[in-house]
Amino acid sequence: MKFDIINNIFRIALPALLLLSGSCTKEKTSGLELDADVSVLSFALDEYQGEVDLQASAISVPVPADCDPSAMTVTELEIPEGAEATLKEGDVLDMSLPRTLRVSAGDVYMDYSIDLRYDEAKILSFTAEGCTGIIDEASHRIVVNVPAGTDLTSIVPFITVNDGASVTPASGSAQDFSQPVKYTVTCKTAVSVYTVEVKAVDAPEIVFIGLADTFEQLNPEEKEAAGWLLSNFANAAYVSFSDAAAGMADLSQCKAVWWHLHIDGGIDSRDKFENAAPEAVSAEAVAQMRSLLNSGTGFVLTRFATYYASDLGVTKDGKIPNNCWGQVEESGEITSGPWSFFVQGHEDHALYEGIQTFQDGEKTGVYTCDTGYRITNSTCQWHIGSDWGGYATLDDWRTNHGGIDLGYGGDGAVVAWEYASDGTRGKVLCIGSGCYDWYSHGVDESADKYHGNVALLTGNAINYVAAD
Repeated sequence: MKFDIINNIFRIALPALLLLSGSCTKEKTSGLELDADVSVLSFALDEYQGEVDLQASAISVPVPADCDPSAMTVTELEIPEGAEATLKEGDVLDMSLPRTLRVSAGDVYMDYSIDLRYDEAKILSFTAEGCTGIIDEASHRIVVNVPAGTDLTSIVPFITVNDGASVTPASGSAQDFSQPVKYTVTCKTAVSVYTVEVKAVDAPEIVFIGLADTFEQLNPEEKEAAGWLLSNFANAAYVSFSDAAAGMADLSQCKAVWWHLHIDGGIDSRDKFENAAPEAVSAEAVAQMRSLLNSGTGFVLTRFATYYASDLGVTKDGKIPNNCWGQVEESGEITSGPWSFFVQGHEDHALYEGIQTFQDGEKTGVYTCDTGYRITNSTCQWHIGSDWGGYATLDDWRTNHGGIDLGYGGDGAVVAWEYASDGTRGKVLCIGSGCYDWYSHGVDESADKYHGNVALLTGNAINYVAAD
């Protein structure tokens, strides 16, 4: 029985095996060969030489951009003398599917993942006149909004591309952007052509505000959201809280400010919020944001940015959402069915305009993603009930906190709400549902039939608070 237990742990790295054997009695390890070499010394597919990472147990094979993966031949496989492998030279593999190579010797084995690494040619960042371009990789289109009055006929852009790639025209070379300019990126066998448009725009009417100094420095969740905004609203811009606080951003024409704050693992207290967002809660930033709000600018606060309503001074009791959590992007859960929140009684609110709702008994719901979406379930909501303290009933929350409920979780928690304008002050609309999510790590959500509702909700929210 002891011998069987040891046999069940052989798929681990050699140092761990040796450590294990050192902690066992001679009786337990008697007859076991634990010092065998199970390295892959070399590997190639169709003569393309693989790169072996022994520590990660992975083999990456660089291939041309137009490589057909459906029938690739193992043309080289070298392993230590005395070892055995589950593949051999001459085997033909369909590399469009996940592949694994097992090397074994004695009582030790190791599984290596085999992946193709296609040549690629990408523009990673494009800036002009200090403004960051928004890159749509699917269409190979880049849009850069620069201040009104900028001379478009002679602009010097700065471009970064992936390792090993080159770009023409070159980074740092002045160009006439009065018309779109095409940039060609080349890397080995890969060639990509991007169309770049530089637009001179007035002070932005719609602002995505964030903690990062630049758009490119946003985390993936926030960057996905901000990129959508900048690609879909003609006069929109990214502004950092630091620049806003320092008066370095022209916000004179701003009609709506959107802050979407993602924190891996979530935050559940005021102290954690202040530690995560010092740029936003500084006296200078709060004064600037309150000035905008009091002059009629509307705010959309989503995910953990909903905490900021208290900083803006629109809450009666100064409290923040009382039921908050979240997961980490790379390890978020995969949904086993569509996710939704309920909107009964508010179906006609501008927030839900154009969204196809569904009925669940007496509840009216909105789906935001389908089965197979990776989500962090980042939730920032108001739990109603005396067991949580603060608000025994929904009417208590409305009266004491001053919010207007617009959406609910399955247990009745308030997950979407607003603070009305007082005639001068702008509206503030908040979405704190865990269903509201922009970025799905490692998942292609392009075919998700419900995920478009996230963008539709957001567009509705921005237009609602921006309206006079």
